[in-house]
Amino acid sequence: MIDLKGHRFEKAIILICARWCLAYPLSYRNLEEMMAERGVVVDHSNIYRWVRKFTPQLEAAFRKNKKRPVGKSGGWTKPISRSRASGSISTGLWIAMVKPSTFC
Repeated sequence: MIDLKGHRFEKAIILICARWCLAYPLSYRNLEEMMAERGVVVDHSNIYRWVRKFTPQLEAAFRKNKKRPVGKSGGWTKPISRSRASGSISTGLWIAMVKPSTFC
């Protein structure tokens, strides 16, 4: 998994800060305040360094076995309804349907 040796804070704290920063539009200072409310004193510059250092590793771990199929139908479909009324062809609404998929 992710090697966190040599860091002052616990693995859970570092991963929570990195996840919140990547998942939500929070500034590093907002995240610093949120962690202070939970009793963890951490500087915003530490959070910045953690996010820069561990983002590639986190993305690789999350996408490890989540490869998307290429070239298979079932993703986006465009059904067309056409009717001939009084000598002219009228095209109905184009409806885009998304096949349910699972993301991490």
